[in-house]
Amino acid sequence: MAQVYDIEQAILLLELDPPFDKRAVQLARRRMAKVWHPDIAPPGRQHEHQRHLQAINEAADQLERLAADSRGGRVSANAVKVSAAAARRARAEEGARAYAEQQRQREESADRERYDPFGSQVPEQSVVHRYARCLSYPEWGVGSVTGIYFSGEGDDVQQWARVKFQPGVRTIPAGSLQFVDFSKPDAGADRVERFMTAAQHAMAEGNPELAAKRLIYARDADPRNPVVLRQLTVAFWQSGNLPAAARAVRDWARFDRQRATPYRFAARIYEDMGAYDLASDAARSEIQRAPNDASAWERLGRLRLRKMDRDGALEALEHARTLAPSLDGLLDLALVYQLTGDVGAEVTACEAATLLVPDSPAAWSRYAHALARTDRVTDAIRACEHALALGPDVEVAALLGSLRDLAPRVLSRA
Repeated sequence: MAQVYDIEQAILLLELDPPFDKRAVQLARRRMAKVWHPDIAPPGRQHEHQRHLQAINEAADQLERLAADSRGGRVSANAVKVSAAAARRARAEEGARAYAEQQRQREESADRERYDPFGSQVPEQSVVHRYARCLSYPEWGVGSVTGIYFSGEGDDVQQWARVKFQPGVRTIPAGSLQFVDFSKPDAGADRVERFMTAAQHAMAEGNPELAAKRLIYARDADPRNPVVLRQLTVAFWQSGNLPAAARAVRDWARFDRQRATPYRFAARIYEDMGAYDLASDAARSEIQRAPNDASAWERLGRLRLRKMDRDGALEALEHARTLAPSLDGLLDLALVYQLTGDVGAEVTACEAATLLVPDSPAAWSRYAHALARTDRVTDAIRACEHALALGPDVEVAALLGSLRDLAPRVLSRA
């Protein structure tokens, strides 16, 4: 018997409503690929996503060919209805044959039928469990299973379900379903994984406020998990809720004392809040755990400079320069020397910045201003011209005009 094409299942896989044309099928394929691509699958679910996406692509290919061969390039709702009825009749006939074969085998095993007549019909996962959640997208919540379907033949049989969630009806591969038994509470690790996955989706969509709300539930399930506390800190920080971010980073540092990362986050968050004393304490704690991190020393120097501790800032920034000099660190060091009145050291730091990043307009501008405070007028003019060649700057242009007025005028040899 020739196989009857089940267009209804293909439409359900693509979440497509008839009538449709080839363009509608392409858009549906693209939309479903964004949801079920293996690259965005949670850990351990890549295979399920890949098989489900493969089934979606096969269904889309068949529907595109069907639409291309249809009159006007469009498949009507009536054609879908007729094809679906034929497929249902074919499945009913196949089910009747399977039932007859089952009865024959049951007659051959009379002893088993006597003690367990329905044993061969009991599945591993009873569909009595009507409520389920999607492990790939737990933010959809708990949904109601409206149907279990099979596609393919032989060893390539795939099982999938249509589940009604709060956002709408979704097509879910069976491997990504988790049936919910409301008589037993969820394990804490399951809740953490579920809400962490949901938070990652929210962060990928650019919604840190929603990610923070979901991570609060993950933290309540496992308050000592440093990964959850880190993500919660980042979510609060990116959403602009600095007090909540500070509380989260304190909890993170309490349970992850040996690493420098939580103290680095704490220093940056406190600096954004304007709490420079707390930021300096956090930066010192970071340096104790990572003494060879030049960026940590530079951060401590900037924070000390904000507190007008020039000697402490000079010490920290000089140590950072010995470890790994950077443009920002050298310019901050030049600023400290300028405030302490050491013009020569300021010029040296600015010159080192221009050598480190030769195409930086900020470095050449600072170098020109530093030279203008000395008697090296010609060198200052050259630095101004080089800075203006890299980019326009009103202050440097004004400085260049004043320096040219001060430049000594000499007669040419002619």
